[in-house]
Amino acid sequence: MNKKRMQTRSILQRVEKPSRYVGGEWNLIDKSESFAQLSPQERLHVAFCFPDLYEIGMSNLALQILYQAVNAQEGMYCERAFMPAPDMREILREEQILLESIESGTPLSDFDVLAFSLHYELSYTAVLEMLNLAAIPFSRSERDDSHPLLIAGGPITCNLEPMAEFFDLIQLGEGETALVELLEVFREHKARGDSREAFLRAASTIEGIYVPGFYEAVYDETGFVELKPLNPAAPAKIIRRFEPDLDEIIYPTEPLLPLMEVVHDRAVLELFRGCSRGCRFCQAGYTYRPVRERSLTTLTEYTEKLLDSTGADELGLLSLSSSDYSERDRLMPALIEKTANCHVNLSLPSLRLDSFDFDLMEQISGTRKAGLTFAPEAGTQRLRDVVNKNITEEDLLQACDIAFRGGWTNIKLYFMLGLPSETEEDVRGIADLCWKVLNVWKEIPPEERKRQPKISAAISFFIPKPWTPFQWAEQITPTQMKERVRLLTDLLRDRRISLQWHEYESSRIEGVLARGDRRLAPVIEQAWRDGSFLDAWHEHFSAERWDQALAANGLSSDDYTRARSTDEALPWDHMDVRVNKRFLLRELQLAMEGKTSASCMDQCSYCGLQSEHCGICLQWQEQVEDEPVLEQEAAELSLSEVKIATPEIDPEQMRKVRLFYARSGAPVYL
Repeated sequence: MNKKRMQTRSILQRVEKPSRYVGGEWNLIDKSESFAQLSPQERLHVAFCFPDLYEIGMSNLALQILYQAVNAQEGMYCERAFMPAPDMREILREEQILLESIESGTPLSDFDVLAFSLHYELSYTAVLEMLNLAAIPFSRSERDDSHPLLIAGGPITCNLEPMAEFFDLIQLGEGETALVELLEVFREHKARGDSREAFLRAASTIEGIYVPGFYEAVYDETGFVELKPLNPAAPAKIIRRFEPDLDEIIYPTEPLLPLMEVVHDRAVLELFRGCSRGCRFCQAGYTYRPVRERSLTTLTEYTEKLLDSTGADELGLLSLSSSDYSERDRLMPALIEKTANCHVNLSLPSLRLDSFDFDLMEQISGTRKAGLTFAPEAGTQRLRDVVNKNITEEDLLQACDIAFRGGWTNIKLYFMLGLPSETEEDVRGIADLCWKVLNVWKEIPPEERKRQPKISAAISFFIPKPWTPFQWAEQITPTQMKERVRLLTDLLRDRRISLQWHEYESSRIEGVLARGDRRLAPVIEQAWRDGSFLDAWHEHFSAERWDQALAANGLSSDDYTRARSTDEALPWDHMDVRVNKRFLLRELQLAMEGKTSASCMDQCSYCGLQSEHCGICLQWQEQVEDEPVLEQEAAELSLSEVKIATPEIDPEQMRKVRLFYARSGAPVYL
């Protein structure tokens, strides 16, 4: 293929959104001049690859963190590459242009390392599409030392067996330290002229690094049997890497600022990692343990730097349950003051009812009443107990009453269909709960009502994920999904209540890939060859292509969506996320008995992380043994798009400023 620039005028004028490709963002790191002065032995060229569109990837905090972490290293230059949109993809093929990086326009095939960040199973075909557009062979066996090293990381690496054939290395866990350590080892081996095989042996000794080529998957007529080590350097277990002290690692206080609207267009402040609640369907709640918080001092410092370096008009708090931050009562007033002074809105997602301060919400939101989001997940208390979602109907209705009386009229409710042990009564319970929320509004005196309410029930379908107590559960079929949605649509016929649901077939294929094994590698490749390349987008997804690819390889979706025996071998058994199987089995048993488990804040559950001596585990170990354990019985509340009112300004202090500007160069495409 000819090496041409994707970023030339003749190309950019032919695509719908050229700003996806032009680069030049504020806070961009350009090391090209200093990098060019280094010898090939001294430098390492890395492309951080995100297998989705620019506006999705640039909303991802991991990209921002690792981009800065690698570029902070002497002699390393990290650039970015994204999955091109269909219009650009077509042009690249027609014009025989290799997929390039954003920063320098370097073809991906010329990099030393391609590091893919994987967050969603339906992005697998996009990985293959990016490799093909870069003229890089898919299979490890077809690549040699002249090709870039292919690394995968991200939250779904706790089972990446379906993609194991395509990557040289998989990094399990958090990457701030692990990725840099791995890259440094690779640079040393590259400088010495060592073989790729020698480097892989050295890499396998790094905690959290998995070398798929050092193992062979064994199957029999029933399916997966074991993953057998082929190399003496291959460890029996890959231990998840995590950062014990978040104050000591890099954080992107000068993040890249996209030159177009992206999905999450705001500055982001990560309060902590992990979650203490233990919802039994939530993979992140188990694979990000233990809870580790940033200090109040660090967070206030980061806030000031983010506001200074971005000019953002919104600051979003990011954590699995932000209101569980232990210093919340001190942090929130400080953030409110800092953001209000800068005329910046504050977005507070994932707040829980048991730690929710209505007066604080009033102070944050001012006169603008954005929608509130509640996540009951199930329609009956029985099923909420099964999934360990410690929320009661009373909690929800009380919160809605407060919200309606306070001027909020848009309420969104998140539910799951297909949860283990779900019955028709549980499905009907979703509709009953929606009606009860509407009745709360009706019971408010007319003079206290602001507007007609809008109640939205958002339905997703339960997908069993590895390293959760429900990893052995069965996934319901698309036919069952349709039947349950049809029942809800019949029960919820009111213009004030709307119902949205996820796609049936894409949920099925996501479930296949989530608990898949290495037999799915040729299936993924066949689906790609048949036309799949951007399956995360419904307009490009085709269940027919996936079913044909499965059948061509002697498989069906039932092989993977079925219930698993608790004593059978699982394709991800070699990945140790530090949560032990005994704990997961105990939680599964409690679920089937309809019993809940306490939060890690209240009682140690001995999940396997209790000996790590960091984060919440350390706090629990230091408690006095006879200190009473408090049971928290409240529900989870998420506040989406809560804004700070703009402070009043003295009219006499106002000045009018008129600016004149023109565009030239790359900005003409924005």
